Amino acid sequence: MATSAMAQQSLLVGSGEVPRHFNGAIQSGIATAMPSTQIFASPLMYDENWNAQPYLAKSWEVSEDGLAVTLHLVENATFHDGTPVTSEDVAFSIGVIQENHPFKTMLAPVTSVDTPDATTAIINLAHPHPALMLAMSPALMPILPKHIYGEGPIQQNPANLAPIGSGPFKFVEYRQGEYLKLEKYDDFFIDGKPMLDEIIVQIFSDPANLVLAMERGDVDMLTYMAGVRDIARLQKADGISVTNEGGDSIGAINWLAFNTKKAPFDNVKVRQAIGYAINKEFYLKRIMGGFADDAMGPITMTSPLATDEVEAYAFDLAKAEALLDEAGMTKDADGKRFSMTVDYIPGFVEGGRNLAEYLRSQLKQVGIELDVRTSPDFPTWAQRISSYDFDMTQDAVFNWGDPVIGVNRTYMTSNIRPGVIWSNTQQYSNARVDELLEQAAIETDLTKRAALYKEFQQIVVGDAPILYLSDLPYSLAYKDTLEGLPTTIWGPASPWLDLHWTE
Repeated sequence: MATSAMAQQSLLVGSGEVPRHFNGAIQSGIATAMPSTQIFASPLMYDENWNAQPYLAKSWEVSEDGLAVTLHLVENATFHDGTPVTSEDVAFSIGVIQENHPFKTMLAPVTSVDTPDATTAIINLAHPHPALMLAMSPALMPILPKHIYGEGPIQQNPANLAPIGSGPFKFVEYRQGEYLKLEKYDDFFIDGKPMLDEIIVQIFSDPANLVLAMERGDVDMLTYMAGVRDIARLQKADGISVTNEGGDSIGAINWLAFNTKKAPFDNVKVRQAIGYAINKEFYLKRIMGGFADDAMGPITMTSPLATDEVEAYAFDLAKAEALLDEAGMTKDADGKRFSMTVDYIPGFVEGGRNLAEYLRSQLKQVGIELDVRTSPDFPTWAQRISSYDFDMTQDAVFNWGDPVIGVNRTYMTSNIRPGVIWSNTQQYSNARVDELLEQAAIETDLTKRAALYKEFQQIVVGDAPILYLSDLPYSLAYKDTLEGLPTTIWGPASPWLDLHWTE
């Protein structure tokens, strides 16, 4: 599709994601977030430096006690059916998100939303909630039209598959597993935006065909590429550029997680020993091809709340052996200490399958016999991990901007929830960690908040319920004549206001 030669500014995007629907108020994940952020507007946007920018809210104030956030909405925003966006829609949307979104901590302190007039919404809080500002981003707080989504159960609303929002693009057509078509909303409230006239997302079931289509010029852009061989291949293709800029707030971390209630992984020295037995430099350079950055703790290193003042678990086989001896896991006559299994997310090649195979040979050097257990599909893997039927698993979990939203869920004792994947499936419990996370969730002073999270990170890295390996090298491939890329902290899960062709 030679889009650059067309009079219309049309963009053909290749994707391997199949959205279940497009309502980001009740569904998490990038499969929904990428189209949802084009269709729906939100109170705020964010730039590449974590700074809040006006969007549906032209301005806002936080009360001195931190218990109220007042949004002043733009006067000229309309939904795609021509109905004005009002504070009632904001209040309704916040209620929908509170009741239905899987990230329960995101808006948990919101007690009510006052609507004194059509363009003023006052969000009232039970306690200060600094995470609220990032929670008002496009990927997390789409503003729904109450008159459309307020009829009947929200989960069954037909508008979830034929959405009406107030974002830069309006929904035209969706054929599940095939394509999604969006068109520019001519009455969008930001003058001159968006610059594209049309977006078509073509869905590919085979990742190899997706990369080949980009290589041949059949599609114009690929988002959320994480396969390092695919990234390297497209970097060499003529007329194509690849960037990993943007998306810092998604904070995808690849890690190894232990079942801390199962012996011998209930012993911190065993978990630490495995950390020292892993040559992370080999993992980063050889397995991940040099495309992934080191992950040192539970908060992505691009976050202003991250610290590198933690135990690095530098490769040290002698130290690993000493810790295993101290833990009572001595070698038998054959040099074996114990056996264990490792799981990985199916379909994840380099950071999953290849990592697991590497660990088999690596841990054998310290007397641990490792069995790599495969899962036929994602539901099987998720069921095993969420029911605690595992020893150690590779996993990839997102920060989602603020630790309250995406980090706390992994470490809070209160979030040990059998049957729920991406909760505290490690069954990790530390009273001081719980206390720190609760304090940091309500601390509005950034310096004090960072200090609380620093102590949290140091404790968790030391306790080693999880061994942090790297970020996921999410990259965006695009034709060279495409400009205005979405490189804010939300990357492609932000409105594509400036994307356009230069010729």
